[in-house]
Amino acid sequence: MRHFPIFRDLRGRRVVVSGAGDAAVAKLRLLLKTEARIIVYGTDPHAQITRWAGEGRLHLIPRRIDHGDALCAVLVYGANEDAAEDARIAGIGHAAGALVNIVDNLDDSDFITPAIVDRDPVTVAIGTEGAAPVLARRIKAETEERLAPGLGTLARIGQGFREAANALPHGRIRRRFWSRYFDEIGPRALAEGGEAAVHTALESLLDDILAEDSGRGHVALIGAGPGDPELLTLKARKALHEADVVIHDRLVSSEILELARREAIVIEVGKTPHGPSWQQSDIDALIVDHAGRGAHVARLKSGDPVVFGRLDEEMDALDAAGIPFIVIPGITAASAAAASIGASWTKRGRNADFRLLTGHDVAGFAEHDWRALAGPGQVAAVYMGVRAARFLAGRMMMYGAAADIPVTAIENVSRADQKIIATTLSRLPDALHDAGITGPAILFIGLSPRQAMEASDTLDLPATGVL
Repeated sequence: MRHFPIFRDLRGRRVVVSGAGDAAVAKLRLLLKTEARIIVYGTDPHAQITRWAGEGRLHLIPRRIDHGDALCAVLVYGANEDAAEDARIAGIGHAAGALVNIVDNLDDSDFITPAIVDRDPVTVAIGTEGAAPVLARRIKAETEERLAPGLGTLARIGQGFREAANALPHGRIRRRFWSRYFDEIGPRALAEGGEAAVHTALESLLDDILAEDSGRGHVALIGAGPGDPELLTLKARKALHEADVVIHDRLVSSEILELARREAIVIEVGKTPHGPSWQQSDIDALIVDHAGRGAHVARLKSGDPVVFGRLDEEMDALDAAGIPFIVIPGITAASAAAASIGASWTKRGRNADFRLLTGHDVAGFAEHDWRALAGPGQVAAVYMGVRAARFLAGRMMMYGAAADIPVTAIENVSRADQKIIATTLSRLPDALHDAGITGPAILFIGLSPRQAMEASDTLDLPATGVL
């Protein structure tokens, strides 16, 4: 980040603009939204600038800026669209101790003016370090659509109610009050009865929150999906945003953890295969401890917590402690993996069932109904199967599975570094080793990537392929 975003107080402060043409008009449209004292220097001023001056919104001096004209200014804009003149302006501004912006000249500017979404007093500033103005305008347009026009009104009314809201204790309870106001109560009251109804609704909401039991903790057992933050459900996002404490698996992506509040306590309870790991009993105790002290806890589990997530143990611990909880399902890795290779778990004429298996259990490599898995047309997804690949392939072929059954391994499903390896059952262990698979991976027994299946009609595919 080259430019650090800040909001500068311009109330009653002097802002100088050198230049009175089109470039100056564009900057002044934003500056006139502030409470600054604006002085414009420039000959042959644009008609719009003359009108603004006539309305008393700015002071126009119809000459070139000179030394001393920028004294006491906090910001100076060079909008002359002339490199030599703007360089002179920069010297005048710096001599006066002001920050200088030269229009369309990133390198010679002390600051840049972002694209702005105005819902006064709510302001959203969008910057791209000057790299992509078109992208900034697109984000601005999308943000304008998402933020209701009445948001500024709600913010202004809420600002006036803050002293009354101080009756609520700091932290979660006060956040719940403001969240319900901005998300539900406020918009509905404004739409139905205008500003007067909003004031009445705020007072009723405050009474309701004060009357609620504020000492109980709560736990959300959340499926964080395979890693792509866009695959997180809306309900999961909301629970994560409201959490005081976030307890997460090692495989939960950093992009998803970024969605938590900055004030939240974030704790990794990682389990590393054949390495240092948290004991499940310790994780259970940690969740109960934080929730027992009144915190809202988000327990993030990669994928879907109901699929090989040891969910029952955590629910049992919460039940025993009398702590309420909810389970928020997520997209399991096998679903995302099937989507990434363009395959379907079931297909008419091929298989009428589908199995989710684990490569490991508490006793080591997991045993399954190998005879059923080895049958023709069977499809299964194997979690935690990379280390068990040789055992898995050997068992299946021992029970009659063909050596050339297609197998697809998908490492780091849905993430930027996702890797797809298409191979066969007999080649599986060597293919995984040759591809250097070290991250979490799903193994699909009986499925090939869609592009490989389409190509197989006309091409002789190799035994192993990295896609």
